[in-house]
Amino acid sequence: MMNTIDAGDSVAIAIVDAIQHGDLATLHRLLAEHPGLATCRIAAGDPGGSQRTLLHIVTDWPGHFPNGAETVKALVAAGAEVNARFVGAHRETPLHWAASCDDVAVLDALLDAGADIDAAGAVIGGGTPLADATAFKQWRVAHRLVERGARVTLSDAATLGLADRLEAMFAAEAAPDHEAIDGAFWCACHGGQRDAAEYLLERGADLNWLAPWEPMTPLDAAARGEYDELVAWLQARGARSAA
Repeated sequence: MMNTIDAGDSVAIAIVDAIQHGDLATLHRLLAEHPGLATCRIAAGDPGGSQRTLLHIVTDWPGHFPNGAETVKALVAAGAEVNARFVGAHRETPLHWAASCDDVAVLDALLDAGADIDAAGAVIGGGTPLADATAFKQWRVAHRLVERGARVTLSDAATLGLADRLEAMFAAEAAPDHEAIDGAFWCACHGGQRDAAEYLLERGADLNWLAPWEPMTPLDAAARGEYDELVAWLQARGARSAA
């Protein structure tokens, strides 16, 4: 079996179908019949030359495929590389994709198999799987990553409302700078975390800071999330929209 096969190849079609339908019997049969299949990449044939591994297929949007965790275990047992990178417009690992789909069961299976919890390369600022989870509001996975030991930034802590983490960061010898505080305040509003937002505003956050990644103020971020109480609190303090 070649390391890369075309998406239209009959074997590629069969293995993708088995993965997405949770057909473990067919999956095991195909892996046995085609040595090296677990390590192959499936080429989409697009102008960008994108390629996915089979573990990327397990974690592809919208995720939550039947028997997802068992599929991960079968592929890893057959030789799949748990930290393999997507080839194309970004370099995300399967764990990044599981995080973007809020698929806790598959996330746990990948971590149990040795996935790098802090792997860089996310579509969100080249960051970790936690960066994807918090940006896309995949809250179950975000908290699970924290539980399993993911590195937590000031912005992550603010987005998830982790008061103890925020306090510890400000108590550290190297306290957060103004830019980090402004970004974390925006993220607290993005996550609907009023307590975290209030804590950061008290420490000098810019109420109307404009995010460099999208033209939105903290008020805009809160309004987009339909966090009405937070919106009212921001407006009472003079927060403005970028519009």
